[in-house]
Amino acid sequence: MKYKDYYQIMGVSRDATQDEIKRAYRKLARKYHPDVSKETDAEQRFKEVGEAYEVLKDPEKRAAYDNLGTHYRAGDEFKPPPDWNTGFEFSGGGFTDADQAHFSDFFEQLYGRAAGSGFYHRAGRGAGFEIRGEDHHARIMVDLEDAYRGVERVVNLSVPRLDERGRIGTWEHSLNVKIPAGIMRGQRIRLRGQGGPGVGDAPPGDLYLEVEFAPHPRFRAEGADIYLDLPVTPWEAALGESIPIPTLGGNVDLKIPEGSQSGRKLRLKGRGLPGRQPGDQYVILRIETPRARSDADRDLYLRMKREMNFNPRSGWGVQ
Repeated sequence: MKYKDYYQIMGVSRDATQDEIKRAYRKLARKYHPDVSKETDAEQRFKEVGEAYEVLKDPEKRAAYDNLGTHYRAGDEFKPPPDWNTGFEFSGGGFTDADQAHFSDFFEQLYGRAAGSGFYHRAGRGAGFEIRGEDHHARIMVDLEDAYRGVERVVNLSVPRLDERGRIGTWEHSLNVKIPAGIMRGQRIRLRGQGGPGVGDAPPGDLYLEVEFAPHPRFRAEGADIYLDLPVTPWEAALGESIPIPTLGGNVDLKIPEGSQSGRKLRLKGRGLPGRQPGDQYVILRIETPRARSDADRDLYLRMKREMNFNPRSGWGVQ
C-alpha cells in the first residue's frame, strides 16, 4: 500500500487553515470535475482530491493523519503503525457524507468504515428539544501484563480542536481508567458521561476506549490465547528436557517432549488471559543451531555427520 500525501494533493501547506483547505478544494474540484475537465486523468484526480478533502476538512481526521508525522513521502510503501491513532479522542470518525466507493485502501486502513454515534431525543410538548451528547471514541495502548493482572492507570487523550485562526490544534486531558483483568484486543471500556456534553437537560454521551495491545518482546495475543516462540537447543529437542519458560503469570517449567521438531506447538492450559473461559498459552518450539566457533566445534559436527546417518531430505529422490 502506498502512502498518500493529502497536503500535496490539495496543494496546501501542512499548517493551512480550514478556509485555505476549503478554497483549494473548490478550485481543484472545478478543475478536475469529469463533466467539464479536459484533463486525461480528470476522474482519478477528482477522486484523489475528494479523498484528501474528506480528511483535511475534518479536524479529527486531520489531527490523526498529522500524527503519522512527516517522514513519509507520497508513494512510499506504507503500513499504519499499530499505535498511529492511539490517544486521540474522536466524536465520530470513518466515512461521513462522501461517496465510499471513491476512497482508497490507504484511507480505509486509517479510518475504516465507522460512523458517528450521537442521537437526538425530542422532549415533551412545549419543552423544546434535547440532544444527548455524542459518544466519543479513543484507542489506547495496553501492556499485556496489565491486561492479565488488571490495573488502574492514567490515560492521556488528545482532542482535536481549531484555534481562532482556523488552524488545527489539540486539547489534552487525563482520565483514571480501570483496565479489567482479561480484557482482549478490540474490546472497549465504557466511561459513562465522559463523552460530548448534552443540549438542554439531555445527558452527556459516553466515552469508549478501544484496547490495542502494545508490542511485547516475547508474547503475542490472539483472542484470550497467548503465544510464545521458544528457542531451544538441538539436544533439548532431541533428548527432551524440562526448562523454565515465562508466562504472564510468572515462570513455569515446561517439559520438551523427546524428539521434538522445530514448529511443534505445546499447550499450557489456562495460562493465557483470565476470564470465564481462560485462554491458554501456546509455546512454538524454534530449534536454534549453534555456530561452529572453533576447531573443536567443527570436529563435533563432523562426528555427528559421520555417526548419526541423518538426512532430512532422504525421501525427495535427489542426490
